Amino acid sequence: MSRLPLGRLAAYGAPGLPMAILGLPLFVFLPTFYAEHTGIGLAMVGFILLGARLFDVITDPLVGYASDRIRGRFRRRSLMLLGAPILLLSVEMLFRPGEGVGAVYLFVFSALVYLGWTFFALPYFAWGAELSSDYHERSRISAWREGFVVAGTVIAASLPAVLNLQNDAGASLGALATLFWWLLPIGLLLLLLFVPERPGQLAPVAWRHGLTLLRSNRPFRRLVLAWVCNGTANAIPATLFLLFITHVLQAPEHAGPLLLVYFGVGIAALPAWLLLARRLGKHRVWTLSMILASSFFVWVPFLGPGDVFWFYVITVLTGLSLGVDLALPAAMQADVIDQDTADGGGERAGLFFGLWGMATKLALALAVGISFPLLGLVGFSTEGDNTAGALLVLALTYAALPVVFKLAAMALIWRFPIDETAQRQLRTRIEARAEYGAIQPSPTGDHP
Repeated sequence: MSRLPLGRLAAYGAPGLPMAILGLPLFVFLPTFYAEHTGIGLAMVGFILLGARLFDVITDPLVGYASDRIRGRFRRRSLMLLGAPILLLSVEMLFRPGEGVGAVYLFVFSALVYLGWTFFALPYFAWGAELSSDYHERSRISAWREGFVVAGTVIAASLPAVLNLQNDAGASLGALATLFWWLLPIGLLLLLLFVPERPGQLAPVAWRHGLTLLRSNRPFRRLVLAWVCNGTANAIPATLFLLFITHVLQAPEHAGPLLLVYFGVGIAALPAWLLLARRLGKHRVWTLSMILASSFFVWVPFLGPGDVFWFYVITVLTGLSLGVDLALPAAMQADVIDQDTADGGGERAGLFFGLWGMATKLALALAVGISFPLLGLVGFSTEGDNTAGALLVLALTYAALPVVFKLAAMALIWRFPIDETAQRQLRTRIEARAEYGAIQPSPTGDHP
């Protein structure tokens, strides 16, 4: 299988930049901003965002299913063109709230942002999964996309400091909204002009038969459960980062530099992880990265005021795993879709990424729905003057609870059944089906 040219990879990855610029403030800055400046309250913000994400969950498989059913070379891009204006308008309202906004306002525009994100992101991920059928080239495609995502996150993290807005959360959100308005159309245009979209080759299956195939796809079930566990582990510290830096380390001025270090290390380390994945396989390398991150992050609850240097050390060591934690699971998702296609499921990348979108939002909802109410139960206040017990709960929720979720993900992934050999067997069966109209049995009579 030939390698995709760098220009095409860059054009495909370009929309990841504005998506990340939206993602960081949406999951890190926004909950704390609304809790502190609207009078809604910390626990209520958590419940509202949980409700908005759960409300949006049902749209993911529907949008994915629709993108699979659209025929021709516009089945992915047509829905992205629908999602872009929804995103632009709802981000403007959510990031620049007027005076006196309340819980209903936060819920409505959060839900619209998530809806626009669904229409834009799910076809985008499915498009990437269909750019190559090669086991390792898929890692390269995902790495380019996630590299743009990390770069966008770095921009989002550094922009408030560059504009001297780090002490004004509202102005920071407004500046990020403006940048998003510029970069999303540019990234989408590059994608549409320079990345070809492959039309579907296999006829769609009836939904009852498709549901049966989905239930029998054991690699999918294992991967999606690990995805939820790992996503929750990553989302909890992202949600609580500003609170931990401000109230435990008492060094809020280091928030921007810490994020830059974390994401910069993640970008720098990604090529080495990809080389290692060629030798050990994607699932083993992903597991090793989670072990590495957990073994260092578990020491965070022992830090206190003034321990900024040691937190930088931990940030560097855990940042090494960031890139692989983003790129390799996405490449594994494409391999799981091959299992479905080989078993007779048609070409359902949209549906599968819709289901993974549900899992992602469930993880994010769990992170907010678990962490903020826990802090509310112990009387934690964003205004300060917290008890030692409340600060301990914040530290344990921020750093210890994610390790528990990471351990569960590791247990699920270490013996993941689709490696390079199994994926090549699946592609042989898929190619035979596309050519002759019939699926070929696997050499062993069993699924990998």
